[in-house]
Amino acid sequence: MEPVPSAEEPASWDELYNINLMPSELFLKFRKEIEGIRVGLNMEFYNAPINEYHAKLVLKPLSGDRKWKFVYEPLQHDVHLVSKKIPITKFLNLQVGVGHSFKLHATGWKWKLTTCLGGDGVSRIRNKTKLGLCPGVDFRFGWRADYVLPEFTGALGTGEPMFNMNSGRLQASLDRVEAILTHTTS
Repeated sequence: MEPVPSAEEPASWDELYNINLMPSELFLKFRKEIEGIRVGLNMEFYNAPINEYHAKLVLKPLSGDRKWKFVYEPLQHDVHLVSKKIPITKFLNLQVGVGHSFKLHATGWKWKLTTCLGGDGVSRIRNKTKLGLCPGVDFRFGWRADYVLPEFTGALGTGEPMFNMNSGRLQASLDRVEAILTHTTS
């Protein structure tokens, strides 16, 4: 007599725990500090899902209480004035901006509500980690982890298993790598 296959096969460890170290975004940023303003040239390469390239010229005040940044994208013919992220709660930020597209002859505004936590039915952590190699040379890594914590349950005398374990899940990825070269004048 053949064993009856269960309706749901248990997932393999490879399906439950996956760490992707191939970034989908590579940024090279050149920065120069002039008269209290940081001038930046960003070259952004996106390799997933389609290959794309963006160039940006960024102006940002150096003061600690900076409230804005100016972005010009010559390939897209766009200009933006964007606020810094405004904390609404400990984990919730609001960012607003106004922009003009010379290609579309249109002016408009955008807003973005962001958090480092969240996800659909799972817990998510998104973060950036900065690593200073030497003065003027930094690497910043943008990473994400979607997870469901392991869960242990059990019962006695109810017809349910005495011990049950859900292994949880982890889907982690290195989404962005930035090389930041800053020239400061002493």
